Amino acid sequence: MEEESQFTLSVNPSRGLMDEKFVILVQNAPPGSELTVHALHQCDDGHGWDAFAHYISDATGRVNVSEDCSLGGTYSGIEPMGLLWSLRPVPGSKPGLRLRKKNVQEPMLVTVSVYEGHRKEGFADLVPLASALVERWYMAPGVRRIPVTEGGLTATLFLPPGLGPFPAVLDLWGGGGQLVEYRAALLASHGLAALAIDYLTTAYRYLEEHPQILGSRIAMLGLSFGTSVTLRMAVYSKVMKVTVEDHHLTQVCDYPSFFRPTRNVANTRITEENHVILRDLSLPITTDPLKKVDVGRLQCPLMLVVGEDDQNTAAQESANDMKEMMERAGNSHLLTVLSYPDTGHLIEPPYTPHVRASNFKPVNLNEILMILWGGQTAAHSRAQEDSWKKILLFLRVNLFGGIRPAAAPLSHL
Repeated sequence: MEEESQFTLSVNPSRGLMDEKFVILVQNAPPGSELTVHALHQCDDGHGWDAFAHYISDATGRVNVSEDCSLGGTYSGIEPMGLLWSLRPVPGSKPGLRLRKKNVQEPMLVTVSVYEGHRKEGFADLVPLASALVERWYMAPGVRRIPVTEGGLTATLFLPPGLGPFPAVLDLWGGGGQLVEYRAALLASHGLAALAIDYLTTAYRYLEEHPQILGSRIAMLGLSFGTSVTLRMAVYSKVMKVTVEDHHLTQVCDYPSFFRPTRNVANTRITEENHVILRDLSLPITTDPLKKVDVGRLQCPLMLVVGEDDQNTAAQESANDMKEMMERAGNSHLLTVLSYPDTGHLIEPPYTPHVRASNFKPVNLNEILMILWGGQTAAHSRAQEDSWKKILLFLRVNLFGGIRPAAAPLSHL
C-alpha cells in the first residue's frame, strides 16, 4: 500500500449520546483496498470488548460505514452502528460477560481503527493505519445525578437541565438486585426526570413529593422482574390510585411477566453449552385468575415491548394472554404491543451490545447461572433501536401531551 500517513479516519460526532448515530469515514486509501474497521472498548470492569467489519474502498479511496456494505466480520451488510451493537468480549475472555455501564458520569470510550487487509484476529499485535477515539455518553450536559437514601431508599435521581418541574419515570430493572443507572441517565438526557431504584412504592411517593417533579405525571419503565412490579403497582397499589385515575401514569414494560409463575423445576432446560432456559417455567399460561394480575382493572396507557425469541420468559404467550384479558374487560384501547422477531429478553437502549447468554446471580440464590436470554444479534439490535424511539414517543405523548421536551445541546458534549 501507499504510505500509511495519507490515511485518515474520522468519526462524527466524536462525542454524543449513547443512542445517537455517528458516521465513520475512512479517506485517502488506494481505490479497491481491502480494509478492516475495528472498534475496541474497555468496560468499567476492565474487560475488553471489540467488533470489526471488512470493507473495500471505493474509486475515490473512501469507506463510509454508514453507507457501505460490510463483507464480513462481527456483522455484515449496511449497518451504520454495527461496530457498537456487535461488540463482543475479546477472544480469551471469561465466559458469560455482559456489557453494562456502571459509572454514567464518565463516557463509554471506544477506539475506532482501520487496518490493512481483511483481518479477523490479532488486532492487539497490529499497527493501525489510522485511529480515532469516540465518547458515548448516557448523561448529557446539565443532567444532574442525585443519590437518594432517604426513607430507606437505595436510588439515584436524574434531573434534566433546567428548573422543572419535570414529568418523571420510575425505572425498574430485573431480579439481579443491583442499582442500574444508565437507562435513567439517558432518559434524563431526553428531558424526563428518572429515578433508578433498587425497589419500590416508597420510591413512587418520593417522586410524587419532590419539588422538581410533576407529581401527576409519573411513568414506570420496567425490564424483566421490574415489569412484574410495575404492573402490580399500577393495578393494586393504593399509593398510586389517584395518579392512575387521572390518566397521567404511563407504564412501559419490556416483557409481560404479569402473572405469578409456577416454578416447575422440571420445565427448566439446559442447552449443550450449559445455558439455562427458563421460559418454560411459566408455561402453559395459567387460566387461574387468582394467579394473575387483573389487568382488566388497569386505567393507564400501557406499552409492552416483546422479544419473540425471549428464552427467559414466555413473553409472546404472556402478551397475547394479557391482550385477551384486556379485550374482555373493555380496556384494550390502553394497550400498545411492540413485538420483534429474533429478539431476546434483554431489550436495552440503542446500540447496547447484544448478549445472547451471560452470567446472572438471582438475589435469592447463592449460585451464578449462565442464563440464555435469546435473540439474534442483528435483529435484536434493530429492535432495540426501533423500540427506544417508540418508547420515548409514547412517554412524550402521555406525559407531555406530545410536546417534545427540551434536550441538552449535544454540541456541548
